[in-house]
Amino acid sequence: MDTNQPTMSINGTMVTFTPGQTILEVAWERGIDIPTLCYLKDASPTGACRICLVEVKGARTLVASCAMPAGPGMEVTTDSPEVHRSRRLNIELLLASGNHNCLTCEKNGECKLQDLAYAYGIKEIRFQGQTQQYPKDDSNPLITRDFSRCILCGRCVQACNDLQVNRAIGYGYRGAASKIVTTGDRPYQESDCVFCGQCVEACPVGALTEKKAKGLARSWETKKVRTTCPYCGVGCQMWLHVKAGRIVKVTAVEDAQPNRGMLCVKGRFGYDFVHSPERLTTPLIKGEDGQHHPATWDQALDLVATRLKQIKKKHGANAIAGVSCARSINEDSYNMQKLFRAAIGTNNIDHCARVCHAPTVAGLAASFGSGAMTNSFADFDKARLIFVIGSNITEAHPVAGALVKRAVAKGAQLIVADPRFTGIAESAHIYVPIKVGSDVAFINGLMNVIISEGLQDQAYIDRCTTGYADLVAKVAEYPPSKAARIAGIGVDLLRETARKLASVKPAMLVYTLGITEHTCGVNNVRSTANLQMLLGNVGFECGGVNPLRGQNNVQGACDMGALPGDYPGYQKVENPAARHKFEEAWGVKMPRKNGLMIPQMFEGIEQGEIKALWVFGENLANTEPDIRHVEHCLKSVEFLICNDIFPTETTRFADVIFPAAAWSEDDGTFANSERRVQRVRKAVEPPGQAKPNWWIFREVAGRLGQEWKSKSGQDIWDKEVSELAPLFKGIKYSRLENDGLQWPCPDKNHPGTACMHKEGRFTCGLGNFEALDWTPPAEVPDKKYPLVLSTGRRLYHYHTRTQTGRCGGLNDLLGQETADISLADAAELGVADGDMVRVSSRRGQVMVKARVTRQVPKGLVWMAFHFREGNANWLTNPVYDPISLTAEYKACAVRVEKA
Repeated sequence: MDTNQPTMSINGTMVTFTPGQTILEVAWERGIDIPTLCYLKDASPTGACRICLVEVKGARTLVASCAMPAGPGMEVTTDSPEVHRSRRLNIELLLASGNHNCLTCEKNGECKLQDLAYAYGIKEIRFQGQTQQYPKDDSNPLITRDFSRCILCGRCVQACNDLQVNRAIGYGYRGAASKIVTTGDRPYQESDCVFCGQCVEACPVGALTEKKAKGLARSWETKKVRTTCPYCGVGCQMWLHVKAGRIVKVTAVEDAQPNRGMLCVKGRFGYDFVHSPERLTTPLIKGEDGQHHPATWDQALDLVATRLKQIKKKHGANAIAGVSCARSINEDSYNMQKLFRAAIGTNNIDHCARVCHAPTVAGLAASFGSGAMTNSFADFDKARLIFVIGSNITEAHPVAGALVKRAVAKGAQLIVADPRFTGIAESAHIYVPIKVGSDVAFINGLMNVIISEGLQDQAYIDRCTTGYADLVAKVAEYPPSKAARIAGIGVDLLRETARKLASVKPAMLVYTLGITEHTCGVNNVRSTANLQMLLGNVGFECGGVNPLRGQNNVQGACDMGALPGDYPGYQKVENPAARHKFEEAWGVKMPRKNGLMIPQMFEGIEQGEIKALWVFGENLANTEPDIRHVEHCLKSVEFLICNDIFPTETTRFADVIFPAAAWSEDDGTFANSERRVQRVRKAVEPPGQAKPNWWIFREVAGRLGQEWKSKSGQDIWDKEVSELAPLFKGIKYSRLENDGLQWPCPDKNHPGTACMHKEGRFTCGLGNFEALDWTPPAEVPDKKYPLVLSTGRRLYHYHTRTQTGRCGGLNDLLGQETADISLADAAELGVADGDMVRVSSRRGQVMVKARVTRQVPKGLVWMAFHFREGNANWLTNPVYDPISLTAEYKACAVRVEKA
């Protein structure tokens, strides 16, 4: 027993405890069972259910152990006759309080009240229950609320308010009329609810259930398969509940990293796309009639191999290009880049990081030596100050957003800089409404104040960095008056922000595509690095620069070398030693020069230099800027191959379509934003003849003369990826059973790296300051196009809705695109909320409904690209960052007219 810790007695045994623990937590830590219905980990205790009662010597009554702090010398009894009598009485009262008919309840078999009734031998209810006065709420598409089964334990309220921090529900009314309500007691769909479903997962009885699972399965009828979420880059761990070969429900893995038992609306309810009748199930070949016709696998594979050979022979290997997929498993992207490099002989391989986080890879690699998130999601709710810039985190990465809001609830300071007053701005202590495209000037202004007032960490700068003198000279050119004018904010607000950032060490910086999707995206990223190095915040827990990846495996596709200048593990194509290593491993001579990025591929198609394009899992006809130009290129290329799970706007142009296995239909790995390599497990069979993508690439390689021995995702990772890439050397499937591992992980005994560049020891040696000038967006408003269009993602959909558009309920929550405009612009245009408007740019026009909102400032229009009809990419400008060739999705000039 640790004599330095306080002690108490439980059932006559002396135990130690940590100050702040409750009696319940101390007992559970020692394996002593105390039942409870209302306790919820990480939430404020309520003691509402009165099931966890225990005796405490000296107390006048029994106490709720979940809410009573442990105290030195306390004597607790958990299993006395009085305790058992009281618990039994309370269980009986709860059973009498509503309609708890286990035979017809979906929670039968996993109901905690049912378990307690069985454990305490309750066979009949002695009390007459009240008549339920509230009807079942079945009005929304995802969640059923049955008030007749509610025991008012409050777990749903805790889950909403303390865990997800959405604050959408609470207690309403009094006495017998008590009820869990939304604000104004409105139906869920008309309330502030965001349908994360945390309340459903927390409910211990059958009061809250998933509507889609209604009648499909009870607990003993399903098997549970742990996997990783197929949506954003947080990498949430989840259980797939499978019955008769179909996924019928999804729940979170409690205590798993990084999500710790939380999911968002897409993660919990966006699973049934895998069972859509629209799935591709057989290979398709375009005939002379221009239509796609079913083919055998041998016919499709042979045709692809033959055409690639012909094109290579006639035009050279560099006339072939490929785009890999950021949503599929690592092992797929590894095999695709290997096919292009080893079997075809070109480095023309890229993926959709090009349109989102390529500036992160380039910018952070130049500043720190590694182009990845420096810290971990586990830091988010422990941080003392968080600076969120250019990130709609509560919609694009909801679970990460919940962690930030939890930090604020614990007392952390939050600064948000964004042109829109997004959901996370509602929690901010300082909100900075910077203009679109002003980030470099704004950050230079912050650094000007920090340096001029002596708030920088000079010891860190001197010890850990280089280039500081040039930075000082450059930011001197951005005094607060100039920086504030460019950013469109007040000088006092800029000074306040700078001083607040310098007041807490370490402070954490978080960004997403509001930083990267600009013609100055790399400079924006390097500016965030400059700021954090200036403050001495890189290399410490709860600090660093933390880009949140948009798709589930965009980090992994980069890691696997689906980039024109990088082999797996960021080993450079133009480095002779790295090239020689892969030549030895793959048994072929490899091309020496970097390949083409996606925009260069389209340019090559236009110029007749690219003859074949292979698109794996990306809907380029919806996601690239200026859709008309993209479609022209897809129609023009001589030979187009697509792997996909559904027909898309892109597969329309394909000469050959391969039907691919989807998430949950193959074993593999993802890598999330925090560099965590996680298992993705097969739960159901692919439909029809659909095959894993790694298998498709292997089969084509075989027809091109390469015989690959890998027969599974594990073979590819364990025998190739981790052997060839030092970053992943210590990562094997056998070590990924639970929460995965964060790279760098150099050997099999290494625990993984939660925080990079520890204490300022950068991967590149010294951190590199870069003196940067602000440049405006390539297209600015004028008389003809007087507004700025900025684009992004909405909560209920993902990418081009290939997945979420085929999930029951999500389309009901958001069924069409809108143009979000300010109250002031709406008034000037004579537009009311819900009116149809025409949004036009120099590239095209769309007709959409107006959404008049206070989130958007005057002069800005905001849209997404989820829906084909109102897709913002009919309007966006195909201009690019000169280093990363990332398009400027965040700024172009438009006109809005009432239709």
